[in-house]
Amino acid sequence: MGALPVFGWRLAPDGYATRRQLRARGLRPGGQEVAATLERPRRSRGPLVAHLYRVDLAQPVRPMTPGRWAALAKANLARRVCPACRRDAGYVIPTSLGTCVPCAYPGPGGPEGST
Repeated sequence: MGALPVFGWRLAPDGYATRRQLRARGLRPGGQEVAATLERPRRSRGPLVAHLYRVDLAQPVRPMTPGRWAALAKANLARRVCPACRRDAGYVIPTSLGTCVPCAYPGPGGPEGST
């Protein structure tokens, strides 16, 4: 495989799209390799690089099945359950804290008294 074509920022020709642009059209790369790259220059660091895929080779997004919905709900619930008190916090537990806010910063009455 040869070198990939490199385009300047906002200068990619029609027929190429990033993953996000494909998703907005209801498409996915579908296993194809990166077809080109976009580069946006920056002053103090290396350029920002975006991978481009060919739109004509993209495939439709696979629909969500009941099993996928259930797996997604289970994964999201696991992100909300505090490992210290085992309660559903009602929000995604911040990774910086590792526990729900009442467990991370207990009040005078402990985690139960601070909610």
